[in-house]
Amino acid sequence: MAHNPHMSHLKIDGNRAALPLPLWVRCDRSDPKQTIWMGAEPFSAGKNSTDIILYTITCQGPMSKRKCSTSLENLKEKHQTRHRCSDLTAKGFARYEFLETVSLASLSLEDSLAPVERNIYADFSWNNVTKVLQTPPPTSVALLNIQMASGSTLSSIYELYRELQFLLNLSESLKSGTTDWPKPLGQKSAIQVVRKLLKDLKDEADGLKTPNQDPSESPRDTSSAVCGSMQSLFSRRGDLDFVEQLWSKIWGNIVSYEELVECFTLVMKSLQCGELQAPVHEGSNSLLSKLIKQSYYGKVEAVSLSGDAPLQMFLEIGVDKLKRDYFHYFAGKELTTQAHLDYFMSASVDLQEQVHRVQKLHHMLEIVQNCVELLKLEQEHLIFLTQSCINYYKENPLNEKHVFQLPVKTAFLKAFYQSAFPQVWRVEISSGQGPKKLRTVWQLSASLPDEQMDASLAGLLDETEACLSKEEMCFTALAECSAVHFG
Repeated sequence: MAHNPHMSHLKIDGNRAALPLPLWVRCDRSDPKQTIWMGAEPFSAGKNSTDIILYTITCQGPMSKRKCSTSLENLKEKHQTRHRCSDLTAKGFARYEFLETVSLASLSLEDSLAPVERNIYADFSWNNVTKVLQTPPPTSVALLNIQMASGSTLSSIYELYRELQFLLNLSESLKSGTTDWPKPLGQKSAIQVVRKLLKDLKDEADGLKTPNQDPSESPRDTSSAVCGSMQSLFSRRGDLDFVEQLWSKIWGNIVSYEELVECFTLVMKSLQCGELQAPVHEGSNSLLSKLIKQSYYGKVEAVSLSGDAPLQMFLEIGVDKLKRDYFHYFAGKELTTQAHLDYFMSASVDLQEQVHRVQKLHHMLEIVQNCVELLKLEQEHLIFLTQSCINYYKENPLNEKHVFQLPVKTAFLKAFYQSAFPQVWRVEISSGQGPKKLRTVWQLSASLPDEQMDASLAGLLDETEACLSKEEMCFTALAECSAVHFG
């Protein structure tokens, strides 16, 4: 009424601008048709409204999937009854979720109780739908949607995640002034481990022992001893320098501030008396790395090991080490270049910001590595996905709920969806052109359409949640519109 030019006698012209355009009203499904939305959208020519399009969206369910059938011909008839047209088009959309299947018998109790934070689904869209619930044809446009939270015990990089969590705990300690040391992961004390590491290095320097003499030992004995039941597929570096070995061997064994101070005291004594002669990576930025480089020239700067200094030193070497781990993965597998990773590797920002960027690198690794394992993505897809993550995280803070999208060929996903039932299946029947284009949309989904809906009809039925119910219940929604001409 507010937009109808023939209603000027009602003197409501002044209220037109106050009305939201389009206007949508949420309904409670209490009517016989179970209406969930009603809408109105005016169409204007110049300053005056000439038409208004009225929308109704109804929803049936939950019901068994066996009762959710309709026919494409029936939907076309519904549309033609309202709009009396012959130039119909029918566009299809389907969404499939890829859930990892893992035998519970192969998991430890800890692993089986942990939630699997992995959400990968594929959207398919195509023209010329031939029947309701049609399987996406090879000509479909396919888009992978990937949302991955870190920390699943089923992930092959869970061990690295625990290392990152220790780093974050250390970083938080520096900010808060209180340290909550986690339960030790190894059986030996950190001090014992450091003494052995220093002795081994001295013996190597004196020619009493060759490097890597004991194949049963590795720089990551501590963390690998507590890895979950899934064997890691993530390739660890073999070029750890002394500082990185120190971090790797003791991060899981430190139980107190005093123990950390003692560990650094042992290292400093070895440095000052010339017993520690170990190479460090040229690009290392930690204070300890700089002190070791000074020792090459027989002069080591005195460093205080009181207050926050030991925590700061330990955090620095952890940040340096993890940065190099992630660089080794992405650059080593030729998923990106050093130039693209410069933002994450930079030491020109403060230490806390470097920690945030390390978190971003880990989330990128979780996404890429899980796609390798679950979907067996090809190299070209992994490169595209890696670059999408890099571009996003150069501009945005850490967000593990963000959905990354990856265009793929439909044929690549054929094995995943051919025998599966879609989480969402939708057909859009339309007629007309431009702003006066009229649509009838039918959708089957595993849940009610989301309450936070878009204002356009094309997006009204777009947000749904996956249904994991064994009962395989579903909902059907029908969106219809009518055009009212004011002429």
